[in-house]
Amino acid sequence: MTALDIRHFDHRQAAEVRPLLLDIYAEVYAEAAKNDPFASVDRFAQGLDGWSRRPGWTCVVGYDQDQPVGYAYGAPLPPGAPWWGGLLTEVPADVIEETGTRTYALSELMVRVPWRKTGAARQLHDALLDDRPEARATLLVDQDHPKVHALYESWGWRTLGDLRPRIPNAPLFHAMLLDLPQH
Repeated sequence: MTALDIRHFDHRQAAEVRPLLLDIYAEVYAEAAKNDPFASVDRFAQGLDGWSRRPGWTCVVGYDQDQPVGYAYGAPLPPGAPWWGGLLTEVPADVIEETGTRTYALSELMVRVPWRKTGAARQLHDALLDDRPEARATLLVDQDHPKVHALYESWGWRTLGDLRPRIPNAPLFHAMLLDLPQH
């Protein structure tokens, strides 16, 4: 496992880190974007801009020497967050009630091909979620990616249910939860 140099960013540095995040996204999703409008760089850029304007947005970028390896980012869910709006599985209302400080949403985690299966994804994941004050984290995994789902389960995530975001061309996801250590 290569120990990464992890650099931390927040919403104040979003404009500075944006070009790098878009470049990595374009590389990682180049094949998918050819046929899937949901995977387009423009759609991703809109989502990135929306997330990075949120108070509490944080991002980690991992480097192997001078090469960016990948990144992860997310933000706390505000009260009444639309995150749960596309939930297709019935769950008790209190499970999806947000306070603004209860749940951190891990929106993106991606690693460039040369660093896959090196432990880089876990390092980015852990660096992003380390010392979070929220009680739990959530993320969405495309149901067409069972290996990714299994990887998150091996890291302690559990599936809450099926969710389709209210975004044009959005795939069907597994909504997952992870209890965070309380500091």
